Amino acid sequence: MAGIFAIGVAIGLIVLVLAYPNLPSLEVLTDYRPKIPLHIYTADGYLIGEFGEERRAFVHIQNVPDVMKQAILSAEDDRFYQHGGIDYFGILRAAGANLLGGGKRQGASTITQQVARNFFLTGEKTYTRKLYEALLSFKIENNLSKDQIFELYINQIFLGQRAYGFAAAAQIYFGKPLKDISIAEAAMLAGLPKAPSAYNPIVNPKRAKLRQQYVLRRMHELGFITTAQYEAAVNEPLILKRELGDYAVHAEYAAEMARQLAAERFPDDVYTRGMQVYTTLLKDEQEAAYASLRKGVMDYDRRHGYRGAESYLDLTDLHSDQDEAIDEALQDIADTGDLIPALVLAADNKQIRAYRKGGETLTLSGDAMKFAAKMLDDKAPPNKRVKRGAIIRLQKDDKGAWQISQLPEVESAFVAVTPNDGAIRALVGGFDFNRNKFNHVTQAWRQPGSSFKPFIYSASLEKGYTPSSVIADEPIVIPSSQTGAQAWEPHNYDGKYEGPMKMRTALAKSKNMVSIRILQSIGTQYAQDYTGRFGFDPEKHPPYLTMALGAGSVTPWQMVTAYSVFANGGFRIKPYIVSEIRDEKNQVLARSAEVQAGDESIRAIDARNAFMMDSMLRDVTIFGTAARASVTLKRQDLAGKTGTTNEYVDAWFCGYQMTVAGCAWIGFDQPKKLGDKETGGAAALPIWIGYMSRALKDVPVQLPTMPDGLVAHGEGRDRTLVYAENAAKEQPAEEEGAATPPPKPELDKPPSD
Repeated sequence: MAGIFAIGVAIGLIVLVLAYPNLPSLEVLTDYRPKIPLHIYTADGYLIGEFGEERRAFVHIQNVPDVMKQAILSAEDDRFYQHGGIDYFGILRAAGANLLGGGKRQGASTITQQVARNFFLTGEKTYTRKLYEALLSFKIENNLSKDQIFELYINQIFLGQRAYGFAAAAQIYFGKPLKDISIAEAAMLAGLPKAPSAYNPIVNPKRAKLRQQYVLRRMHELGFITTAQYEAAVNEPLILKRELGDYAVHAEYAAEMARQLAAERFPDDVYTRGMQVYTTLLKDEQEAAYASLRKGVMDYDRRHGYRGAESYLDLTDLHSDQDEAIDEALQDIADTGDLIPALVLAADNKQIRAYRKGGETLTLSGDAMKFAAKMLDDKAPPNKRVKRGAIIRLQKDDKGAWQISQLPEVESAFVAVTPNDGAIRALVGGFDFNRNKFNHVTQAWRQPGSSFKPFIYSASLEKGYTPSSVIADEPIVIPSSQTGAQAWEPHNYDGKYEGPMKMRTALAKSKNMVSIRILQSIGTQYAQDYTGRFGFDPEKHPPYLTMALGAGSVTPWQMVTAYSVFANGGFRIKPYIVSEIRDEKNQVLARSAEVQAGDESIRAIDARNAFMMDSMLRDVTIFGTAARASVTLKRQDLAGKTGTTNEYVDAWFCGYQMTVAGCAWIGFDQPKKLGDKETGGAAALPIWIGYMSRALKDVPVQLPTMPDGLVAHGEGRDRTLVYAENAAKEQPAEEEGAATPPPKPELDKPPSD
């Protein structure tokens, strides 16, 4: 017997002597460089995006809270700081289990063994692999301290949901940094390494809870927590993040733009190096823009009625309203922000009973179901009727009560910029990024409608017109001999014509006939070239009279750039969304080159032109089609223009205050009519107002100073502004009698656009 033992020892020594020198180098451990994803932040430091195959946030061992260390040791290796890399008691226990079970089943592994396996070996369950794992564990223990090994484990281990390491897992599962987790949360995370999929609290909440309770018991048995702490942790309800994209700020479109810019600049290691991209977004303003856009879209959607059930689930095999079975059925139906999917269990004209995803069974009645009333009737279309098995959307109202809602079909966009330097302060490229990743701010080419008129007016000022120039608001017919096709008979939005009026009034009332006559007078070719000064592509604005009505193509990005020219005194800035990119050591790799308004090399229009346009555009927000802006925000320093295209296909409002410019658009991706009276003032302006109410909250009212070279006569809206060199010249007029000012128009009731 002794001889056999001696032979065994000899063989073991031979294997050790032959195998140990051939073990891999530990350089990957001693010079640990984990794959850290690309992180995108707002200007004020809030995370808005994370990109990479592995979601990871490196944390040094001294920054890991004791409760997390204790939970891991309790779950995985309570003798970690005592053994030399191999837990012999665990090996004997595993060997016994293997002999009794007759198979090669994995026994308990130490933390050191798991580090060896994660960095150097596969997960196959063979004796050869276990031998190499043991030898590597000895080598690791002889070259690294216990804390170094523990740090590697804490940062490298896979914990489900693409999370590598406990710091990333704390953020992904609970939406908080590792230092802030509770005992109950630490126990839940510590239970994941054994089987990340089986014990995932989002996918398998019941199994995860059982595993958590086991870890808590072990923590209590080992003396890491008291009885009172144990009982409190067992009963603590855990609030899990269910959406992976749930960051502190809703800025998915901006984060994607920043990702693309970083990837273009650093294509080789952008997703593994731990780069940090800081955008120009401001958290509070971005959240205001997101909330305002969604409210504007949902308000529009409710104005046009309920379209019926989203889809249906077969409930034949569901014999009782079992929460787990329903949750599983709803698993593939994504949340869309605060629009939560729910399964109708029963419905009639008086009430609806529905189970909301991840929550409880709700009973809706009265006002909560009023929106869907017509789809509860027997006469409702069978494929849209709200009945048992129907999938509907629920949303909380202003009082926190659930009500029936629906996913909107219409899309929208909003972007805001600092006019002086081009820094993007807020950007929302659509209603929901996860549903539609098309960025409408930068990619949607749409007709601007009347929101394009200010650039025609600005061109006319260079041709000698002034805000007080009088133009006829009368019907006009362009004969077929000029159009080359059928005669063109444009009309005003409301079909009303008011005769001769000042340009100032015409812009406030968005009079189409006046814009057309101005364009006729200055020339379409000149106007086309002139609009290029604002950043527009002249080729997308053909030199025809329809340009006066905004028949060309623009993006919201171009529009906010163009309106910034009026806001900053005549300078064309270049909007930018990334301020700087830093490496894993927080060293600056790249920084945006800012150009400030005031630099004459970027002047687009004369300062006097910008001042006069600002004066007219403020009238739009006080007396004209956007009067709701000054009334709601209670300030007189707002300027802008509404826009509605032919057949109500696009609705716009672009405007500014001297410190911030913003542009809102709403329309369908496949262009179609928004509906009667869905003008820029009705559909888009409220989105702009919602954002500006936050952006201008602490900003004092301020108006531009009149530049040199202008002559002013009169006061208020009767004031005439003229270039000094033109002061003695006759004002241009394209027809006899047009130079005589008409009676002051009534503008008490804001016109529609």
